[in-house]
Amino acid sequence: MMNDSIESAKKRAGYTAVDDSVRDGMVLGIGSGSTVIYAVERLVERVRDDNLSIVCIPTSFQSVRLIVDGGLTLGDLSRFPRIDVDIDGADEVDSNLNLIKGGGGCHLQEKIVADNSEVMVIVADFRKDSQVLGQKWEKGIPLEVIPGAYVPILKRVEKLGGKPQLRMAQAKAGPVVTDNGNFIIDADFGEITQPEKLNQELTMIPGVVETGLFVNMATRAYFGQEDGSVTVR
Repeated sequence: MMNDSIESAKKRAGYTAVDDSVRDGMVLGIGSGSTVIYAVERLVERVRDDNLSIVCIPTSFQSVRLIVDGGLTLGDLSRFPRIDVDIDGADEVDSNLNLIKGGGGCHLQEKIVADNSEVMVIVADFRKDSQVLGQKWEKGIPLEVIPGAYVPILKRVEKLGGKPQLRMAQAKAGPVVTDNGNFIIDADFGEITQPEKLNQELTMIPGVVETGLFVNMATRAYFGQEDGSVTVR
């Protein structure tokens, strides 16, 4: 029953965000994750029923497949460098709309799309809603790193007070490899009270391509609740 309520919460968040945010003629960023699946599902319905003309910019191989399989128009940043609305998920959202993303390993491309969007809309279920980052998400901040630099980066993260681990693949021997051919380090800093400062410190480490801290980027977040309602921050 719990799984059913979570899936229902994800669906309501995704559907509500699309209905509130998407208009004809828009260029949309399409994020990654389990809740985005429902947002794309609703997007497909609206394109069909409302005859919308939209272009979708993917953030991962997963979102490319969602766009193509849904019969939506696939674009890229070289042709559409400015995006009207980016719809994406998150692993955790704090009271100031700062995010931890990258549990699925797509945060580099997600951050590029988000940075080129006028509005970033987050869709999530009630489990992702926190006051402080690290309060509920306990797997650490995902860092996409150059493979040859991962050992010194582990040591640098430890000096900053983190507990880093190289993310290992589940269905193959060896580490997870991103869509960009890089490794991922998950760096646990506990509760993060100064996400902007920590993000700057991590970004400055040579070999760190991008962090999963999205600071001052999200515009609003839709949280599907257990009782069937959707709250908006």
